[in-house]
Amino acid sequence: MLASDAAYASLREDIVSGRLGPGTVLGEVEQAARLGVSRTPLREALARLAAEGLAVAGKGRTLVVSNLSAEDVRHLFELREALECQAARLAAQRGDRTVFARLAERFAGAAALVSATDPDQVAYYGLVAELDAALDEAMASPYLLRSLATLRTHVARARRLAHDNPERLAQAAHEHRLIAEAIAEGDATLAAQATAVHLRASLANILASLAAAGPGDPAGPHDPADPHEPADDGEPAGPHDPADEVGHPHPGAAA
Repeated sequence: MLASDAAYASLREDIVSGRLGPGTVLGEVEQAARLGVSRTPLREALARLAAEGLAVAGKGRTLVVSNLSAEDVRHLFELREALECQAARLAAQRGDRTVFARLAERFAGAAALVSATDPDQVAYYGLVAELDAALDEAMASPYLLRSLATLRTHVARARRLAHDNPERLAQAAHEHRLIAEAIAEGDATLAAQATAVHLRASLANILASLAAAGPGDPAGPHDPADPHEPADDGEPAGPHDPADEVGHPHPGAAA
């Protein structure tokens, strides 16, 4: 893996997971040292993050992690509903019905996957990821697939803003079951409608969490006085480093 790819994967994961919160300065010197790469591949990684909307211009020549406000979440879900409803329609028309019938059965017992000791709900969201993967394969639409891949990065960030609770997850499991059942029955209209119902409930849950959090919510701007915020290194670009092509990826970098 190229150093720039490793740096991008690590930074992207840190942003999506919330380890690098909105407004955090992505200083070249600090991040290059943290990730074990030189500044040239680090710049390439930052450029990719900016192209995806995960980083935006800050003061001087720096980039900062982008904000995700309630209004941003609303706009995100407008696009999400359009894309995912179409994906559900296509899956119902083109997919293997037995695959979705099995997923519907598993979602019927998904409440048992919700763990009070796992804030990330790995088991539950693992099943959701299986449904997403089945939809991706069934819809057989490469352009739609690429659009959804970009969208899901921001959806993952938005989901971090919501406070998962057993009641909401149980309801979401029921909603996913209805989506899978509609696709298994080959009913494209019902599959799209069930998807829309689920997405609107998810949006309401996230917005309620943001409203409850108030001005200090994690989507708000980062406090420049925060002692944990990396300082702007403000250094000019340096010469190309011959080691850039190999680099030393951070242990947490995705493969």
